[in-house]
Amino acid sequence: MNLAVLGAQWGDEGKGKIVDLLTPHFSIVARYQGGHNAGHTVWVNGVKFILRLIPSGILHPGITCVIGNGVVIDLQAFFAEVDELTGNGIDVGNRIVVSDKAHLILPYHRDLDLLAEARRGERKIGTTSRGIGPAYEDKIARRGIRVCDLADPAALEREVRDNVTARNRLVHDTAMDWRPVLEQLVACGERLRPWVRDVSVMLAQAMRDGRSILFEGAQGTLLDIDHGTYPFVTSSNASIGGVCTGLGVGPRAIGGVMGVVKAYTTRVGAGPLPTELTGEMGNRLRESGNEYGAVTGRPRRCGWYDAVAARYSVRINGLDALALTKLDVLDGLETIAICTGYRCHSHSMTEFPSDVAHLAACEPIYETVPGWSSPTRGARRFGDLPEAARRYVARLEEVTGVPAAIVSTGSARGDTIVRDDVVKTCGLSPLLVSFAEGADG
Repeated sequence: MNLAVLGAQWGDEGKGKIVDLLTPHFSIVARYQGGHNAGHTVWVNGVKFILRLIPSGILHPGITCVIGNGVVIDLQAFFAEVDELTGNGIDVGNRIVVSDKAHLILPYHRDLDLLAEARRGERKIGTTSRGIGPAYEDKIARRGIRVCDLADPAALEREVRDNVTARNRLVHDTAMDWRPVLEQLVACGERLRPWVRDVSVMLAQAMRDGRSILFEGAQGTLLDIDHGTYPFVTSSNASIGGVCTGLGVGPRAIGGVMGVVKAYTTRVGAGPLPTELTGEMGNRLRESGNEYGAVTGRPRRCGWYDAVAARYSVRINGLDALALTKLDVLDGLETIAICTGYRCHSHSMTEFPSDVAHLAACEPIYETVPGWSSPTRGARRFGDLPEAARRYVARLEEVTGVPAAIVSTGSARGDTIVRDDVVKTCGLSPLLVSFAEGADG
């Protein structure tokens, strides 16, 4: 069975740990969208790894890691990540496969990203300014440069020259010379060549051979370009549809879908966050959860669990189960609030609105549940959690509509509860039951 693991909130849910945890039960981990704005954090034996482009499965020997055509690649960032992993003793070797159809982020994209944010003024989106949005813009406008274009130097020169010329017409402060951009591309292309393949063909053959695939998403459903809180979204499809378009596989290749959610809610950048806590409690969640961007270091906005947003993600993605992370961050709270609906202009609503202005006007409808004083950090059996914590998880399952098959109680791989009684009933048993049997769930 192939499994998709994706974010079911506004990103930063802890997907890196969950993918790393599940990887040993797959042959291939395939990333299908986003760029190096991702920051999937994985702790291994006390060592912290932050993976931006390379799938989180790279930390396990023998796993093939695929970067699909839906990902936009900054080759300098990619090679920096490869070198960093190698320097930390991770054997990358021939375990990485890069789609020949993936689009490239080039130096002028970063300039255009900064220019676009500056022009938005007070309506800034809050991008990471890494050139990801402009690279996707060039893709849609059919002027992008793909990995396969590196094999044709003459055509590549024309494309680079034309795009840099267009950049210089927009950015008046400085002029960019296209020649160094081309030279850098050619050099990177030579180094990249051994890893380049037609990913769609490769994955199809792998499935015929009986190899299983773990599809890894970046960002989160509520940042999806089509289904997120537009325009405060990323530039790609972070929801389940991105698997097919970003890797060249059919929908029947997806055997199950797991959504990753925090036990509360966070968001980076601008845009509405109905349950946002701006006072002491917001600061408490941020500090206790170390809610700062793994790539940018930006503080994350924090709030209570939003079941309306989570149910929306369940519907959009067809989630079979949840992986609930950072339960331990709530340790010691006397009471905890759960948003079960919204109130807008005196009307109550239980569905997530499409209009971002409408969402911004919504006030959360809360129910309050008791907290717990005993620590959950490091718990590895569901029965070891305080009774109030177990009830909290059960209530989140009820208001979200799907079961929590995995509960994370810390950053280390072992700080995880896999609930074998749940995975047997959530449709993922062909994969997760064997995993749970070894996890003492």
